[in-house]
Amino acid sequence: MMDFTVLSEQQWQESMEQHHRRTDSFTKDHLARRRAGKHHPVYDFLFEYYPVRIAHLHKWHPGFGVALSGLPPHKDWKFYHVSKEVTSIDSQSLWAQRHKTIKYIRELLAKTNTNPAHFDCFGLHEWAMVYQANSTRHELPLRLGAAGTNEVVENNTLRCTHFDAFRFFTPPARPLNFTILTREKQPQQDQCGCLHANMDIYKWATKLQPLIPGSLWLDAFSLAWDARVLDMEASPYDCRDYGLGVVAIETAEGKAHYVRRQRELAVRANQLRERIIKIIDDFCLSISTNK
Repeated sequence: MMDFTVLSEQQWQESMEQHHRRTDSFTKDHLARRRAGKHHPVYDFLFEYYPVRIAHLHKWHPGFGVALSGLPPHKDWKFYHVSKEVTSIDSQSLWAQRHKTIKYIRELLAKTNTNPAHFDCFGLHEWAMVYQANSTRHELPLRLGAAGTNEVVENNTLRCTHFDAFRFFTPPARPLNFTILTREKQPQQDQCGCLHANMDIYKWATKLQPLIPGSLWLDAFSLAWDARVLDMEASPYDCRDYGLGVVAIETAEGKAHYVRRQRELAVRANQLRERIIKIIDDFCLSISTNK
């Protein structure tokens, strides 16, 4: 039997309040824009592409291996149960319903960390999404114009490794990529240098709830936020009216700047994936031990 850490009512209430405050710091501006009917082409992506309701993001989970004393709201939440006057994750129920998803995510995260890292894509996936297109995906001007954008794609090699970016390439851009990507081969193709693979840690952490503690979940969201900023600063779009800078990847200096920040994000991403893998492994061990 696994030994659980039991939090007193005061301890888990403080953790919940801290989680709510941190969540508010990420979501308050988005909620204000939504009430005003305004859209932010950079940050709203994090709330639209990843279909996580803000009310859901506010829900604090203690994570696997932690039990709550007293009367926490979790006692009425899915995949929790009350035993011996404490509330904890209902491991057997969670495993019965989600074991395939849990196993897949574990494999994907582990392979992403060990697959050869690439730091030579320079964010050109966003350029490939508007290559020879009659319209753009975002309501933003192209920094170099349509012709200049096409020229950057044609003067560089597309080295995208993430299927969920590749699938948005324009038809003329798809055969320019160094390889054709597929959903089936995603665990073999994702790698830690990819901004979008690193942003997706937030998605995988969400799918693993309630195993993932709230602090780790928001760490993943914070990484996705920072990756999104670099993604758009290095994109063909001019985001300066929205407070972002420019990473001119069409220049040698811009490429070097991109890679430096890309590597910093990769270090953070690897650490998050390792933490999540450890939680999954502990959870799976407890399931096998209690069979």
